[in-house]
Amino acid sequence: MDAMTSSRSRYIDIRGLRYHVREWGTVGAPQLLMLHGWMDVSASFQFVVEQLRRDWHVVAPDWRGFGRSARAPGGYWFPDYLADLDALVREAGLICPLNLIGHSMGGNVAALYAGIRPRSVARLVLLDAFGLADRPPEEAPGRYRKWLDQLAREARPRHYDSTAALVERLLQEDPRLDRSQATRLAIEMLVEDPAGGYVGHGDPRHRDVNPVLYRRQEAMACWRRVRAPVLSLVPADDELRRRLGVDDEACAAGRACFSDFREIRLSDTGHNLHRDVPGAVATAIEAFVYDADAGAGP
Repeated sequence: MDAMTSSRSRYIDIRGLRYHVREWGTVGAPQLLMLHGWMDVSASFQFVVEQLRRDWHVVAPDWRGFGRSARAPGGYWFPDYLADLDALVREAGLICPLNLIGHSMGGNVAALYAGIRPRSVARLVLLDAFGLADRPPEEAPGRYRKWLDQLAREARPRHYDSTAALVERLLQEDPRLDRSQATRLAIEMLVEDPAGGYVGHGDPRHRDVNPVLYRRQEAMACWRRVRAPVLSLVPADDELRRRLGVDDEACAAGRACFSDFREIRLSDTGHNLHRDVPGAVATAIEAFVYDADAGAGP
């Protein structure tokens, strides 16, 4: 795609919430559906889109409570993302089977969906999405107590005096970003505060602890039903995966769930591969989707 490709927006009612959907490219061209991660926004795929060489129709929603999509008054539950994705496919007129791409949380949603709706997914690309570690049941009482305590308190968004303040925060969190990228992201990630300055785009309730413990075996049961070929792009440094408790054994068991799985390790990138090395991500996606062995394209 042209380096200056800009996105356009539309809004769709998804399960009672006003969803913002960002699109690039030509309607009618082959589709790529991209799902962002936690506390991210659809606009962060802009850098990958600019590196695509073919003509694509790229579609990327802001999840509920993120970006320009409406917030959920009842809080956030992981199955809602699956239901939102299922509704989005119908309401946005997306073409199945999908070329489905997800980063982090979005990748975990995508992997589950590909097992729950195996006929709806043609290709699955996971950007550093490896699931979470199992949590012991003994944690349940404390997690429920903490969740209840958080519900009783007001959730306050992060406040920024200026766009430049968020730019500096983004650069500190990810030194691989250049200032131009960080500035473009900051503009999309801030909302004007009537009291002055800005607040972050994400509903602060997303930061509340989830009282439902993660059960990796349930996720793996879904992964075993995936029929689409899977491409996993991961950073060469897997520090985040290990820090979150997913050890090598659990990671290998997860990979083995997929009947057609390949992995590419990318250097000079952290968790946000789509921002850090967008050219490498775009190249891998296009080569994978147009895999000659699958007869998907020229």
